[in-house]
Amino acid sequence: MKSTSKILSVLTLLTLVNCSDKPAERAIEGKIRKELVTFSPKVTGRILEIYVEEGQTVKAGDTLAKLDVPEVSAKIAQAKGATSAARAQAQMARNGATTDQMRQLRAKQKGLQEQYQYAQKAYNRARNMYRDSLLSPQNYDEAFAKYQGAKAQLDAANAELHDVQIGTRYEKIEMAEGQANQAMGALQEANVAYSERYVIATNDMEIETVSLNKGELATAGFALFSGYIPETTYFRFTVPESKISAYQKGKTVKMVVKYNQKEITGRIVSIKQLAKYADITTAFPDYNPEDAVYEIKVIPDNRAQLGNILVNSNVVLK
Repeated sequence: MKSTSKILSVLTLLTLVNCSDKPAERAIEGKIRKELVTFSPKVTGRILEIYVEEGQTVKAGDTLAKLDVPEVSAKIAQAKGATSAARAQAQMARNGATTDQMRQLRAKQKGLQEQYQYAQKAYNRARNMYRDSLLSPQNYDEAFAKYQGAKAQLDAANAELHDVQIGTRYEKIEMAEGQANQAMGALQEANVAYSERYVIATNDMEIETVSLNKGELATAGFALFSGYIPETTYFRFTVPESKISAYQKGKTVKMVVKYNQKEITGRIVSIKQLAKYADITTAFPDYNPEDAVYEIKVIPDNRAQLGNILVNSNVVLK
């Protein structure tokens, strides 16, 4: 009996100890973030030079890399040739016929005039002879056809000379000028593409990754450089529905960076529900699966003092 009583006493003591030894509530952990930015070339080319290194801070307007784009150089040469030809065509349309062209047209008109006069005399003689029954109908028809052909050629030459004398039609001038403007636009487009052989930083950035090396082919739109915008540090936490009531937008909170135990204060700027369980940032989520999950974004009070803080490191929300 005594042994049984002792066993029951020990079991009771162990039960009381287990009931009182509740696991401590786990702190809410999150991640340190910065706004990410990437720079990509607008044209495809082989990398000739890379002027920056990983870890370097660049300013907006700095040249990051230079590409070789021989295809664009060929397009510029083609566009220059087309522009010169189109300009000359437009100028020729504005100037009209040259002196030599006018001389040729007048000589052509004079020659056809003489042919017409000869055909007219031959026709008059044939008509008189046909009237006196001295000429067959076949010969008369031939003389008449030659007369009509000479007259038609003379009329065409007169119209051509008149068209040149009054000048080029304005429609032709506008068409030629339009072709010249189109060629100039193609040249400007090629020049713009050629200027894109330089990859220029559009804003300040702390370079984290240089994706390619000198001599490799960089395609248009490929993220050649990626990094973080300075002084954009923020903190991201995921909080279950059961604990979200303790946090409101605009509330000031305290955080501790785990790797250096530095304490930081900040302000909650947004609270939004996450659609997926996989989107959590807390390393060890301790809540029911049916709970909704919310993301809290915190902006530090003094970002300038956090310039060297490690991105993606863990931070604890107090």
